Amino acid sequence: MNDFSSLRERYPLFLYRDYTIGETETEITFSYHFSVPGLSDFHPGWRLQKNGRETLKTDSPLFRKLVFSLGMVELISYWKIACPKEVKVCCGALTKDQVSWWKKQYFYGLGEFFYRNGIKTDEESFMELTGEGETLDTKPLSHLRGALIPIGGGKDSIVTLDLLKDFAGENDCYLLNPRGAMTGTAEAFGFFSDRQISPLRTLDPNMLRLNKEGFLNGHTPFSAILAFSGLLFCALYGKACLILSNEGSANEATVGGSEVNHQYSKSFQFEKDFCDYEKAYLGTGIQYFSLLRPWSELQIARHFATLPKLFSVFKSCNAGSKTDRWCGYCSKCLFVFIILSPFLSTKALLNIFQRNLLEDETLLTDFEGLVGLLPEKPFECVGSIDEINTAICLAIGRMKREGEPLPKLYQKYISTELYHQYSRRSNPYPHAFQEEHLIPEKYLSAIKEATRREIW
Repeated sequence: MNDFSSLRERYPLFLYRDYTIGETETEITFSYHFSVPGLSDFHPGWRLQKNGRETLKTDSPLFRKLVFSLGMVELISYWKIACPKEVKVCCGALTKDQVSWWKKQYFYGLGEFFYRNGIKTDEESFMELTGEGETLDTKPLSHLRGALIPIGGGKDSIVTLDLLKDFAGENDCYLLNPRGAMTGTAEAFGFFSDRQISPLRTLDPNMLRLNKEGFLNGHTPFSAILAFSGLLFCALYGKACLILSNEGSANEATVGGSEVNHQYSKSFQFEKDFCDYEKAYLGTGIQYFSLLRPWSELQIARHFATLPKLFSVFKSCNAGSKTDRWCGYCSKCLFVFIILSPFLSTKALLNIFQRNLLEDETLLTDFEGLVGLLPEKPFECVGSIDEINTAICLAIGRMKREGEPLPKLYQKYISTELYHQYSRRSNPYPHAFQEEHLIPEKYLSAIKEATRREIW
């Protein structure tokens, strides 16, 4: 029986054995060597084509420390297959405080995994983590300049690039496992292949095989992968900042009344924790922050709606990611359709999605989760319940003014108490600015000025 308790009993140990770095004239590679004794070995890897602008040697202590640290995030995808009680890191020392830091990130980053697999555990007992091996002494990097901006292909990173147009000359884009929407976004802002850092990350096929065989599976903190890998590539290319596009809405729990958050590694708590860890244990001198933290998803959607040339480029549907399209049938597609509906006509939305998702009553359960009529939101990167309801009421108001018939899901919505509650209140989002952020002064004016300029 492949449940949490029985798997831990059968496979009590997880080993982070080592990591390997390779370099040729044209590429840099690094791979990880994990093991669950009695079950399987795992060797995920990364591959990056060099562009001649590398400034950090791959055999330097700092590069090795950053590769090792990325492996600490990579391992959790393989640990969760059997959830061994003991995790032993054989290739790097960990202090007591580091152990506590990693256990916190693993536990909350796996909150959805634990919840959806019915696993009852706590931050202290779910894992025993130890680390042994060399301690690498490093110094802060010098002569850092510009920023590296991760691009996911959705509206958020597009808005970040638009806000930072005045800084474009000193920045590069980071495209992990690039697909059409990512490269299209970068190129739309003038970041062509010579200014794209585009590594390929591969999963070990043994993990995929074991998932099919019924071992434990579920969500892991992907944005933590972006954080640690992005920091590594900032160091490699001498970038002063790693600028994310995580909004304030990411702080809201996915399951009401709990700390289960699909977007935990996009939250401000993770952002603060990551910066503390970088300063205490990595010391690169690189700044990590989200430019969009002061905004909600609704504000991001409002700004995105002013960029029509990007409507045909952006894609953020996980179900359709392999074919670089909107599937048109999932909760993420529905959310994006809703959050844009106050600002774009139905005709414009149909041009993007090729169908009217708000006419599809098979999406009613997802709709009810998004607006808060169910105990949990869909397990996707979606906005807060408050702003989704606000968006719907704004959209209904727009449709009535413009003579558009209300789609079926909005017709159902107007009969709920939520409509009466939200349609009667004033919209709190125009010009809202959350002060809980880590944006350095150099970039702060870009989003503050955009906040003042927004017209609703």
